[in-house]
Amino acid sequence: MTELRNQVVQVRRFGDPDGLEVADAPLPTAGPGEVRVRVLASGLEFTDVVIRRHLYPQTMMLRPPFTMGYDVVGEIDQLGEGVSGFRIGDRVADMTVVGSNAAYRTLRANQVARVPPGVDAAEAAALILSWTTAWQLLHRTARVRQGQRVLVQGAAGAVGQALVVLGRMAGLEVWGTARGADAALVRALGATPIDYQREDFTRVLPGGFDVIFDGVGEDDYRRSFAALKSGGLLCAYGYSANVHGGSRLPALLMGMARVYLRRQLQSWLPGGKRLRLYSINAMRARHPVWFRQDLEKLLGMLTTGAIRPRVAERISFNGVADAHRRLEAGGLDGKLVLCPATPP
Repeated sequence: MTELRNQVVQVRRFGDPDGLEVADAPLPTAGPGEVRVRVLASGLEFTDVVIRRHLYPQTMMLRPPFTMGYDVVGEIDQLGEGVSGFRIGDRVADMTVVGSNAAYRTLRANQVARVPPGVDAAEAAALILSWTTAWQLLHRTARVRQGQRVLVQGAAGAVGQALVVLGRMAGLEVWGTARGADAALVRALGATPIDYQREDFTRVLPGGFDVIFDGVGEDDYRRSFAALKSGGLLCAYGYSANVHGGSRLPALLMGMARVYLRRQLQSWLPGGKRLRLYSINAMRARHPVWFRQDLEKLLGMLTTGAIRPRVAERISFNGVADAHRRLEAGGLDGKLVLCPATPP
C-alpha cells in the first residue's frame, strides 16, 4: 500500500513570492467533528498576495511559517469521531483563509458545502471565494433590483467577472472598468466596457449609477463615490490599488476607517450617497448558514451549466511562486488553481 505524503505551500517570510516554499508536512488526522480531505483543487487568489505581504486584517496575527490556501475542494478520505451524513469519497468545499495549499488537510464537517458529482474540481474551487463574494455583494449586501444600472470596478478580475455574469442574470444593466486589452472579455461577459486608462467613468452615465462595486479602492474610493447617483450605493470590498511593496497594514486600516467615517457623514445629507463595506469573512461570521447556502447554490448552477468560471491554468506545487508573480502583474483572464495531482 502506498504511503500517503503531505506537501504544503508555506510562507517562510512576509514579502515577495521568493518567501514561499514547498515543504513536506505531517499527514493530518481527522479529529472529532472533522473530515480529512485529499485536496483536489485550491484557488490562488489576489487575496493570497495580500496575506503574503502581511496586509490582510484577518491574518494579521499569523507569523511565518504557515500554510497558504484560501479555499479548497477535496475528497473525503477519513471521518473523525461523531461525523455523520458523509462517506469516504464524498467531495466537499470550504473557505479556510489559510491552510489549503496542501495535499491533505482537515475541515470541520458542519461547515463544508457538498460538491455535486461530476463537477470539475478546479471550476468548483474558482467559485468559493470570488463567485460567493460576488453573489453576496449583489444579493446580500446591495440587494439589487432588476433594471438597476451598476458599475463594476476591475471587471476583468476574478470577482469582477463573477459580478458581471451574475449581475446580468439578475437583470441589471452593467458597465465594467478594465484595461483596453480586456474590453472584448468584459463585453463577452455581458457588460459595457470602460477603458479606465482612457475614459472617465464618472462621466459615462449622466445622473450616475445606482450601485458601484469597488474592490480596487483607488484614491480612497473618491471617484467611485462621485459616479453614484443621488442616493446611490457604493459597495467597497477591497483595496487592491494600495497593495504594493511599501504598503503597511496599519496605514491601510486607518485609510479604510477614514473612508467609512467620511462617507457615513455624507450619507446623512439630503440625497446622500451610501457606503457599505463588505467582507466575506465578516458576513460568514454573522450568518454562517448563508455562506454554505450561497456556495451550494452556485455549485448547482455550475452543475447545470448556467455559469462557468474561467480557469486560466491548473498549477502544480512547484508553480505556486510563479503564479503569485502573475497575480501581482495582473492581466489574467481567469483563475489560477493549485491542483496537487498536476505534474510539475
